[in-house]
Amino acid sequence: MTLFSSARQHRSPRLVPPFSIQSLQKNTIVLDKGKLNTRTKQTSRTRTTSTSFRMYYNRGDLPIKMEYLTGGDKIAWTVDIEKLDYSLYLPLFFDGLSETKHPYKTYARQGVLDLLAHGGDKIHPVIPQLILPIKNAFNANNLEVMCTTLKVLQQLVVSSDLVGPALVPFYRQLLATFNSFKVKNLNCGDEIDYSQKNNMNLGDLIDETLQVLEMHGGEDAFINIKYMVPTYESCFLN
Repeated sequence: MTLFSSARQHRSPRLVPPFSIQSLQKNTIVLDKGKLNTRTKQTSRTRTTSTSFRMYYNRGDLPIKMEYLTGGDKIAWTVDIEKLDYSLYLPLFFDGLSETKHPYKTYARQGVLDLLAHGGDKIHPVIPQLILPIKNAFNANNLEVMCTTLKVLQQLVVSSDLVGPALVPFYRQLLATFNSFKVKNLNCGDEIDYSQKNNMNLGDLIDETLQVLEMHGGEDAFINIKYMVPTYESCFLN
């Protein structure tokens, strides 16, 4: 017997998931389903990374503070919002859309809306820097995050006449996950805390967002949406 074959025989058995191809192989141990779920959750926690927004917040580098009012808490800016460097702060606050815990999500979501409301012509040049944070939020596999990001995307599109057409080249990245969620009747409910439309399901919200993209994206918008979401029908035909 060679040294190689001897070492192979004494190799520790591998842990493999149940009902998988690996479970039919030699020198393997099939994981119990409960243990598999535990390992999966542990892996998910390990892969979770903090956003840049959280890092800036924890360091006290964001020009915002919380105001505690009788009608509800809101954030306040410690500097004139119109004088902010949008190339720094707008992508940073968009990065915070992936956050699910207070106070990070509260500051990020309200901060994004404030920046979009006051940004005007300063928003359009920053569009390429917003694509990855939006994509990360859509890929977070979190209903609250996805619903919130869809509404923010709508606000982004209508924030300036230049934004809609500027987003068209990025549809392949932005709309990549829409097909898998478009047919799902997942109730967003009050997850969209600043929306007037309660009880809207995720499929309807995606349709609404696609319509906003088409209406404000120019003549190339529809064909590019259709390429990524084949089931979408133009809102101009209705």
